[in-house]
Amino acid sequence: MIKGGPKKDLQEKQLTILISQPKPETEKSPYFDLAKKFNVRLDFHPFIRVEGVPGKDFRKQKVDIITYTAVIFTSRNSVDHFFRVCEELKVKVSQDCKYFCITEAVALYLQKFILYRKRKVFYGADGSTKSLLEVMNKHRENEKFLFPSSDSQKKDIEEWLKANKCEYATASLYKTVSTDVKDVLAKTEYDMIVFFSPSGVKSLFENMPKFKQNGTHIGAFGPTTSAAVEEAGLRLDVKAPAPQAPSMVAALEQFLQGLGKK
Repeated sequence: MIKGGPKKDLQEKQLTILISQPKPETEKSPYFDLAKKFNVRLDFHPFIRVEGVPGKDFRKQKVDIITYTAVIFTSRNSVDHFFRVCEELKVKVSQDCKYFCITEAVALYLQKFILYRKRKVFYGADGSTKSLLEVMNKHRENEKFLFPSSDSQKKDIEEWLKANKCEYATASLYKTVSTDVKDVLAKTEYDMIVFFSPSGVKSLFENMPKFKQNGTHIGAFGPTTSAAVEEAGLRLDVKAPAPQAPSMVAALEQFLQGLGKK
């Protein structure tokens, strides 16, 4: 499957990088600029898909959304499915509800569903769980938190809520399902695979239980994804966000420059 090779070989050949996400819808994506600048081949194939929990099934969880004063969002998926369920169940969220988001991008995404006001929308400074919890800590005594999640939610957030004796509930609104990428992995010897969630790493081994990294480089976005890569016994070569690489594109650019690709 994927072999990779010594640095000299990588300098002399066109690198192939598998991005485990859907292909960008616009040609203006920085990924395409990266491919052109360094003459690399980028293939896009999502390793997972998201399936929503129907409103009728959510009812069985016996979570009364309107009784919570704050909602925690760790992804755009959680935002989408929270408001989807609210619409299905005809739940009207209070105008005074507060929203705590893992990143500014997720916070801004809320504008799709609510009138955005900074006094009720909060987010961490650097996109880490730690910075989000620091913001939540300032409000924990006055709020009753609802944590919409998938089947692979951030356990550290729930552990923090429990440890700090917050009033909270988790709500399973969607689940991640591995997609079939066996043919994709079999047809091309990729020099690098880039992951964006722990579920993506899990999907790799569900598709290829006998996967061996050998010379394949691995990239990961986000601390939980990085941890999943290492827990799987893989060597992590490209990590984002980082101080000099806030995005995966920036991290890949640094990596390619380090190889001497021009």
